[in-house]
Amino acid sequence: MKEKRQFRLLKMIKEHVLNNKKEYCIIFLVFVIGIFSGVFYINNMQETPKTEITNYLNQFIEKFKGLDSINNIELLKNSITQNVLLAVTIWFFGTTVIGIPIVFAIILYRGFCLGYTISLCIAIMGLGKGISFVLVTLLLQNILFIPAILALAVSGTKLYKSIVKDKRKENIKLEILRHTIFSVIMLIILLMASVIEIFMSTNLLKLVIKYF
Repeated sequence: MKEKRQFRLLKMIKEHVLNNKKEYCIIFLVFVIGIFSGVFYINNMQETPKTEITNYLNQFIEKFKGLDSINNIELLKNSITQNVLLAVTIWFFGTTVIGIPIVFAIILYRGFCLGYTISLCIAIMGLGKGISFVLVTLLLQNILFIPAILALAVSGTKLYKSIVKDKRKENIKLEILRHTIFSVIMLIILLMASVIEIFMSTNLLKLVIKYF
């Protein structure tokens, strides 16, 4: 029974992606452009700001090494708050015709932040340690986080196209309802990403931080 449900869920996800493959390609391309922009920014950063950031990261690592315990509940609250605000923002601007460029800008910015962080860690720690640090701190939660925000953006784009094609009041209400239900599901996934970030990635970092 459980296997049938999992198969049904995977089938639904596959159908959703295939039915919106054009939108997913566009949103994913925007996200990738953001990543490369972050990498490009770090590679062309002047020496003084890079030195300051290097010092900050080294101080963070040393401080983290000295921690006896971590306030996971407080960290979880902050992570959940950030992800809820992100989901609500994408949902809200996705429901307005003029808000779609802002949705694209948010995806671009999130890609930039990821590219910036990865490139910075590698530039400061070297290739081996940098990639290891990124995998420990970012990989697990982003397996859920990235697909969820991309799907949120796609849902907003789909809503925009549906409203443009059919401006009847009944259709607009129905499409907004669909977008809202889908956004709530993606929000749940984002909350799961927060839990993984705090209770898995943070604790994993604590175990291996002495090697950085």
